[in-house]
Amino acid sequence: MPTTATDPKILAQLDEPYALTEEQITRFREDGFVKLPNFWSAELLAHYDDIITRLTLSLNPKKDVPLKDRSTYDQAFIQVGNLWKKDAQAQELAHSKRGAQAAAQLMGTNGTRMWHDQALYKEAAGGFTPWHVDQQYWPMASGHSVTMWMPFTAVPIEMGPLCFGRGSHLKNIGRDIEISDDSEQLIREAIKANGVLEIFEPYALGDVTFHYGWTLHRAGPNTTTDSRRVFTVIYMDEQMRLAEPKNQNQKNDWNSWTPSTKLGEVMDDVLNPVLYSAG
Repeated sequence: MPTTATDPKILAQLDEPYALTEEQITRFREDGFVKLPNFWSAELLAHYDDIITRLTLSLNPKKDVPLKDRSTYDQAFIQVGNLWKKDAQAQELAHSKRGAQAAAQLMGTNGTRMWHDQALYKEAAGGFTPWHVDQQYWPMASGHSVTMWMPFTAVPIEMGPLCFGRGSHLKNIGRDIEISDDSEQLIREAIKANGVLEIFEPYALGDVTFHYGWTLHRAGPNTTTDSRRVFTVIYMDEQMRLAEPKNQNQKNDWNSWTPSTKLGEVMDDVLNPVLYSAG
């Protein structure tokens, strides 16, 4: 467990607004994603890297399964969700006003509430992440959902940064396909047929990306000797309502992430607190 409280200077940064430009907002809405440089300081990243890594490794559901014996999905990353419920300092990061306000401004909503957080750690020699869209899993009534993808280190191409399909959130590609070897093949073929440009770039220390729930993305394998340590927070419109699930994945996520919400209601479960509202 951490032995010291978070430095007040780091806590202050969590609530300090990020100065988005009109160009960044336009790029996000047209492209379906945007990279924001210097979103977090090196000091903040180093502090929370230790906390999130400790939690992720201790809670890793596949820690006793050798990498070679896992499915394509499980070779892609260690995945642990709702860390904010397991550690007070993880909650500090997951509930940052800085991230939540940026998400609202990018989407053009009055505010944001939490869907959930996730650690996505691509281990050394970890496999590729197949093409997919996140919102295939989420029973949401609108497309106003966005993921903040924040690595704790620089992420060179060799470590498996995200690759996005530019403008793919405006096309109906892969929305009924869960992440798998099949999604990799079928979506790759559809991307080529639709002329979608793939954007695949490294991340510098402090960079984060935000992407819509309907934006196609994938990641390459990690061919380095270090893990790609990434924390994500998934935000949704503060007025997001629960839609009729279209598949078993959405039924599962209803039960996991907003269990008290009824169909048609705003997702006001205790697991979905409002993180930012303009009032």
